[in-house]
Amino acid sequence: MTLEKHLIVHRGRSWILLRFSPNEEWNRRMRAVPGCLWSKTHRGWLVPDSEENRNRCGMQLTAMQLRKLEEKPPLPVLYPTKSRLSPENSDALEEFLRQLDLKKYSPSTIRTYGNEFVQLLYRLGPFPARDLTAEQLKRYIHWCVREGYSEHTLHSRINALKFYYEAVLHRNKMFFDIPRPRKPFQLPKVLSKEEIASIIKCIRNIKHRTMIMLAYGCGLRVSEITRLEITDIDGPRRLLLIRRGKGKKDRVVSLSPALLIMLREYYKKSRPTHYLFEGQQPGSSYSVRSLEEIIHQAKARAGISKEGSMHMLRHSFATHLLDKGTDVVMIQKLLGHNDIRTTLRYLHVTNKDLLNILSPIEDIKDLLTDESPPRALSQPAAGLKNPTRKHLK
Repeated sequence: MTLEKHLIVHRGRSWILLRFSPNEEWNRRMRAVPGCLWSKTHRGWLVPDSEENRNRCGMQLTAMQLRKLEEKPPLPVLYPTKSRLSPENSDALEEFLRQLDLKKYSPSTIRTYGNEFVQLLYRLGPFPARDLTAEQLKRYIHWCVREGYSEHTLHSRINALKFYYEAVLHRNKMFFDIPRPRKPFQLPKVLSKEEIASIIKCIRNIKHRTMIMLAYGCGLRVSEITRLEITDIDGPRRLLLIRRGKGKKDRVVSLSPALLIMLREYYKKSRPTHYLFEGQQPGSSYSVRSLEEIIHQAKARAGISKEGSMHMLRHSFATHLLDKGTDVVMIQKLLGHNDIRTTLRYLHVTNKDLLNILSPIEDIKDLLTDESPPRALSQPAAGLKNPTRKHLK
């Protein structure tokens, strides 16, 4: 029986992904592992990443490999070996990845699209991917829906196939005829100001505390924090330059006096050389995976059980600005959103207007204190045992 083993990052945490052919005995053993869970998205078992679990799975890593993992954390799914692909489909994968590189897609997008395209190539076997018709592709997407893939995975898979047939093979835009699954409308996960304060208090390390305060105080993404350079801080103007954020866009955010003081204290103590927050190796950027682990540990120490990762701080930043009455267009600029509709999601979680609305229960609460029970509307009036039409004349 073949066993695939990969290190992945799933929902902000590091896991060991195990895949094997259906085997009830192995499944029973996996259920007995503490913290182990089945992932429909990755089609395998997720085991919490630890040195002990790596040894159990036969994934002993050298010191150099561990340093590389810290510098560049593993992405959601590692490319499977090409030995399972036919020669023609293996060439199609190479051409697909080359075109993504030429268009300067981000490494995470290239990895995601590559993984989704490989899933199709595996199912095709020796059949060439370039010979598929629009109707066959539609049946394949329908099969993915029936298999229970999440809406997010289905959208990524359609985007990957769309890129191959339209950008690589230059086919007509056939995917307009393929309906996309409707994504569920999910409210952003938000922490209260008191919860954020308790999280920050639980962090003693000045570097870790500065990163968490910067994430909340400026509404930054986790990747934007780890890529900050010393020259991105404009102290006299109290500005922070975010270079090549999501969508390769630059933007400027303001630095509050409290954050500026914190940054100066951190710089005097740590003396970074290039990146504002360096990793274990001098001159290298801080690991995204390590930063996500910091917030999880701080939440646990603060007794906060809400699900969510570093991105919760960005959601909380936008929501708390709305609570204070900040214009939504200004929040859109601070967050770097292209579409105002993305920013308008936070209107569903702000309490600025909701606190001014009183429930109708407040209007009748005094009536609820009356000890005499209200008379039922169906109860006949006094003296009318069986009211008929003549009594009503």
